[in-house]
Amino acid sequence: MAEMNYSELAPSYIRAIAPYQPGKPISELERELGITDIVKLASNENPLGASPRAVFAAREALADISLYPDGNGFALKQALVARYGVSMGQVFLGNGSNDLLELVARAFLTVGDKVVYSDHAFAVYPLATQAVGATGISVAALDYGHDLDAMRKAATEQGAKLIFIANPNNPTGTFLPGDALLAFMRALPRHILVVLDEAYNEYLPKDCRYDSVSWLNEFPNLIISRTFSKAYGLASLRVGYALGDVRVMDMINRVRQPFNVNSMAQAAAIAALDDAEFVQRTYELNLQGMAQLTDGLHALGLEYIPSCGNFVSFRVSNAAHVYRRLLELGVIVRPIASYGMADFLRVSIGLESQNQKFLSALKQILGEAA
Repeated sequence: MAEMNYSELAPSYIRAIAPYQPGKPISELERELGITDIVKLASNENPLGASPRAVFAAREALADISLYPDGNGFALKQALVARYGVSMGQVFLGNGSNDLLELVARAFLTVGDKVVYSDHAFAVYPLATQAVGATGISVAALDYGHDLDAMRKAATEQGAKLIFIANPNNPTGTFLPGDALLAFMRALPRHILVVLDEAYNEYLPKDCRYDSVSWLNEFPNLIISRTFSKAYGLASLRVGYALGDVRVMDMINRVRQPFNVNSMAQAAAIAALDDAEFVQRTYELNLQGMAQLTDGLHALGLEYIPSCGNFVSFRVSNAAHVYRRLLELGVIVRPIASYGMADFLRVSIGLESQNQKFLSALKQILGEAA
């Protein structure tokens, strides 16, 4: 009797998924190469860590780990309501913003529905789309960023139900001005939902900032997704939030797990939200680090994509070899061939010394190839 192939029990659209590949952790590289003093600049994490207030709040919450968390996240939602002037029903909490993106897909999409996103956009958009059997439409990028006119045309002509937009975009760091996004929303039919993924919102230069939350009154089809993993430094705790129309949030709430955000994450997020000084220090360090890295890449004669995030993607010959050599020299960056950018690597902005270690290692590698 032939052995059964149990993978064939899964729907074809699940079998077709290529799982998300996270950045290589330090511990894995230590095991592989037996080296220490490793600098990880692969996952867009906050090099300052987290706010001391957030760490303290998480430790305090440990006393109650035998109890289930507040499944409605009342206190954190209340803090977000106070920050943004929305109602409690307009706030949804997720296990990181990835959770939010996937739950939007589960709540509103089914087999055969169409979803629009951009080439070189965040990998979770096609993954969330495929996981529910929907069809993704990837629109050609414009200067490595979103072509809003082409995306609107694709969505309306092909009958899409949902559009994903990342601003700034990961992994390219490209930015869409607020007035361009507002014009896009006003030109789009109201039956098409838009997820505006603003995971890197806190890193936007001050002259680029816009108030998307104020648009919610005009656009019930708009869902704003944000996270505490980046500028707030709570990546390990996995907590994100969405803002949107009450009716939309209600549908998403119906498909979430009952306790999807743990107690430590909720407590830390409340404290982090209140620590404006830490976020400002993060922002300033990022500006300095961005200048250090881009100046260094320019000095090495390398092309890079101007970025409004806490990372920068740069073009280099034989990117796979350079990535491997960087690992051997104790620096972890992110290959982005899976984003259709095989000749690029993405580097997160770290502390000054970490950035310098990366630039020195890169200079050494380029010298080897000369």
